[in-house]
Amino acid sequence: MALYQAHKNKRKKMKRRFIFRTITLVIILAAVIFALIMNLTRDKGAVKKGNQVPDFELTQLNENNEQEHIRLSDLEGKGVVLNFWATYCKPCEAQLPLMETLYPEYKDDIEIVTISLDNSDLVIKQFIDKYNLTFAVLHDKRSEVMGLYSVSPIPNTFFISPEGEVQDEVVGAIPLEKLESHFKAIQPN
Repeated sequence: MALYQAHKNKRKKMKRRFIFRTITLVIILAAVIFALIMNLTRDKGAVKKGNQVPDFELTQLNENNEQEHIRLSDLEGKGVVLNFWATYCKPCEAQLPLMETLYPEYKDDIEIVTISLDNSDLVIKQFIDKYNLTFAVLHDKRSEVMGLYSVSPIPNTFFISPEGEVQDEVVGAIPLEKLESHFKAIQPN
C-alpha cells in the first residue's frame, strides 16, 4: 500500500511540475510575442529628415532665458536647433559650449532649445552655471519628449526649418564648423 501511495504522490508531483512548467513557458512565450509585436509596430525614428516635428511644451530651467515654459510650435518662423543631452554625457558637455559660442550671432534667426534627460534640476542648473548657457534649457523629467522623438543615444540634435520641418538629425557630438553650417542651413531666408 505504501508503494502505491508513493507512486501516486510521485505522479501528482510530476503533474504539478508539468502544469507549472507549461504555465511558465506560456508566459515567456507571450512576453516574447508581445515584445516582437511592439518592436515591429513601433514607429522607429518617428521624427526623420523631411518630417514635421511633433509639438511639445516643457519647463525652462535656464534663468538667463526669459520664458518659463517653451512650446516648440511658438518658435515657428525661426530655425530651431533641438538638442537632447545629459550632464553625465561627455560629448554633450563638449557640444553645448560650442552652441553657446554660436548663439549670440544667430539668436535673432535661430533658437537653440536643449532638453536635458537628467533626473535632477539641481544638476542641470549647476551645468548651466558652469558653462554660462543663455539659450533655452528644458527638462524632460518623464522622458516623454525623448520618446516622442525616438532619441537614443545622446547627444542627438535635430535641425528644424522655420516651417517646422526636420532638415537634418545628427547623433553624436558635432564640431564647431559643421554645427555652424547646420545653423546656416536652417536660417530663415
